[in-house]
Amino acid sequence: METPAESYRVDEFTLARWQFADGPELTAVVGGSLARIGAWMIWASDGYSADDSAEFLRRTRENWETGETHDFAIRVGGAIAGAIGTMARDGGVEIGYWLADGYTGRGLITRAAGFLTAEAFRLGAGYVEIKHDELNVRSGAVPERLGFTKVREEPVEQPLAPSCAGTNHVWRRERP
Repeated sequence: METPAESYRVDEFTLARWQFADGPELTAVVGGSLARIGAWMIWASDGYSADDSAEFLRRTRENWETGETHDFAIRVGGAIAGAIGTMARDGGVEIGYWLADGYTGRGLITRAAGFLTAEAFRLGAGYVEIKHDELNVRSGAVPERLGFTKVREEPVEQPLAPSCAGTNHVWRRERP
């Protein structure tokens, strides 16, 4: 798959490649949303520090260069509203995402995931998958709204975030 652009304008939000300067705001945004994000994301279940942000930003920069992941900040009016990214898989990509408190229920993730799905196909991906814990109904509504097909269930990698049941639902769309 080809490398995506470093930023995109989609409706009233932007997807922008993470920068080291995003660290303080990322730490504050995740920290302000820990109760919800940490329930589903193991990386935020025990808090989120400036060191965690720095490590994420270092790793995402390295992974962008190798093509392993392409991670974006979702920005609304310049503020970080969440994150979305693609992870390289054999012949395709997986999309992962989260939103900060105050930005849920607006369709941001559905529109961002729809855009990244189309962009992944344009850049050469053969398929796009989205995974979510079976209890995370809101996250599962995204691929369903976007016309993905639920193709399987699989165990979640241990350790589990506090709200996770331990089974992922895997949704897929094939390249048109």
